[in-house]
Amino acid sequence: MATSLKAMMDAANAAVPRLTPDEAKAMMSRDNVVVVDVRDAMEVAQSGKVAGAVHIPRGLLEFKAAPDSPGRDPNLDPDATVILYCASGGRSALAGQTLKELGYGKVFNLGGFKDWVESGGPVDKA
Repeated sequence: MATSLKAMMDAANAAVPRLTPDEAKAMMSRDNVVVVDVRDAMEVAQSGKVAGAVHIPRGLLEFKAAPDSPGRDPNLDPDATVILYCASGGRSALAGQTLKELGYGKVFNLGGFKDWVESGGPVDKA
């Protein structure tokens, strides 16, 4: 049975809690937290990324995050707290739901990069 985009987004947003930039900053000051930028490379090149974030485009996430993947990114750990973001929060919500399905327990959605920048969050320029 086909599903709608709205239903997919509703499920992802229900599964992955949304953080404010201030909540994310507080979490990032602790150990065992990884921040993941799921935007495309061109977006990151144009704007930079959250300071210290790992860049894994949404289209590669499963291959980089699955514990049994030969191409797994060593920065990702199912036991770590993972904070995801994109341009507006949609791709990061879907990415968070994917991580949960792969066995990641502590996954959060920071939402949009613009919100991070506007809150004064540190940025690594490309």
